[in-house]
Amino acid sequence: MSYTVEKLEKSQVKFTFDVDAETFEKAVAAAYGKTKHKYSVPGFRKGHVPRKVIEGMYGKEVFFEDAMDIVIPEAYSEALDKEHDIEVVGQPELESFDFKDDGGVTFVLKTAVRPEVKLGKYKGLSVERKVDKVTAKQVDEEVENARDKQARIVDTDAAAEKGDIVNIDFVGSVDGEKFDGGSAEGYDLTLGSGSFIPGFEDQLIGVKKGDKKDVKVTFPEDYHAAELKGKEAVFECTVNAVKKKELPALDDEFAKEISEFDTLAEYKADVKNKLMKDAEMRADRQYEDALVQAVVDGAEVEIPQAMIDAEAEDMAKEFEYRLSYQGVKLSDYLGYINMTRDQLLDEYKEQAAKSVKVRLVMEEIVKQEEMKFEQEELDAKIAEMAERSGQDVDTFKKGLGKEHYDYLANQILSDKLLAMLREQNAPAKKAAAKKSADAADGADAEKKSAEKKPAAKKAAPKKAAAADGEAKPAKKSAKKSEDSAE
Repeated sequence: MSYTVEKLEKSQVKFTFDVDAETFEKAVAAAYGKTKHKYSVPGFRKGHVPRKVIEGMYGKEVFFEDAMDIVIPEAYSEALDKEHDIEVVGQPELESFDFKDDGGVTFVLKTAVRPEVKLGKYKGLSVERKVDKVTAKQVDEEVENARDKQARIVDTDAAAEKGDIVNIDFVGSVDGEKFDGGSAEGYDLTLGSGSFIPGFEDQLIGVKKGDKKDVKVTFPEDYHAAELKGKEAVFECTVNAVKKKELPALDDEFAKEISEFDTLAEYKADVKNKLMKDAEMRADRQYEDALVQAVVDGAEVEIPQAMIDAEAEDMAKEFEYRLSYQGVKLSDYLGYINMTRDQLLDEYKEQAAKSVKVRLVMEEIVKQEEMKFEQEELDAKIAEMAERSGQDVDTFKKGLGKEHYDYLANQILSDKLLAMLREQNAPAKKAAAKKSADAADGADAEKKSAEKKPAAKKAAPKKAAAADGEAKPAKKSAKKSEDSAE
């Protein structure tokens, strides 16, 4: 067997294989051995019909298709073993298969390969790290949230206001007919929460315990239940109770109750510090994201569709996995939102393309920078994860497969890569470098200026000054020159 390789556009290559007659004959014989049990011929036991008899009945090409299924994978695998610089990223596509007069065959396979990445600038980038300021309003909102969690819910005979909780029984109907899911008893509804369809909660403002009220609403056109879209409905509501939130006083006692501090001022200061730490962490994440995006935007890579499709499939499977944790099947979810799995994959395609490009660019930087990790680093990462899971290291290791080790190795390299990008693009470092460059430019300019002046003319005034007893100004001038050079 021989073959040739041709690089195509869009990160694809074409293999053209030439299989000799002897090799193809071996494949045909192997195909006969695998499939002969399928043929029944009078006078022969099933599975023992001679090859020539079967070929005589069905034609000599009867085993060719199965022989192709043997020849193609073997030839392709052999070629990939030899072509070490080719990394395929998808399944091969059979473009043609032809039989030769001498009994051999030729066929052409086209496949997507890992694309070449042309890196742009990834050091010294002008990416700002911005930290959001923490305002007094934010601190007050956090304190109010904590206060709200400590609120007591008390029954009241007063009319319901926005923010109050009404406990209701309701029965919904469309055109006088009740519908599924339109009725409930003892339901606690917070007015203004937006839990029910628009207009429902507003009509309950002002009700009191014991009131009965018909709430008339129209279902939105995009409502999930098709039979209710755009329909007018009436909900017969009975108000069982109206409840109000009774907030604790905002004082030192409140601070003592919910924190380790003795005063409200100390508690608020702690809240502010935590918000500031959150802002710093958020700034770090956003800065890293912006750095990565700047690096990716500056790189050039032609991503084959096969990689995008595979990434979209992985995203769909991950989504399906998350749904299963909530006890929901993907098929049920898709039926609920009236979407097919293919449409879901299409939704992921754009995001998948971006994700693949990020991965390819980051991997190329790791390669260019020759980043590696030591076994000690991997052991430390494993020990850290074992501790989190509450297991000893040896027990934890027993549950790890190759994919887990690969994941941890990638995580270590990813951490190293981000650390390098932060170091090489740090705003403070760039500012210092600019200051140093400006100083160097200034020194060069002064040097060039000095070089332009004739040495004899520069020396003469000093001698004259010394003769007149005016040496001090000359020394002062020299000192100033030295300071400037520094």
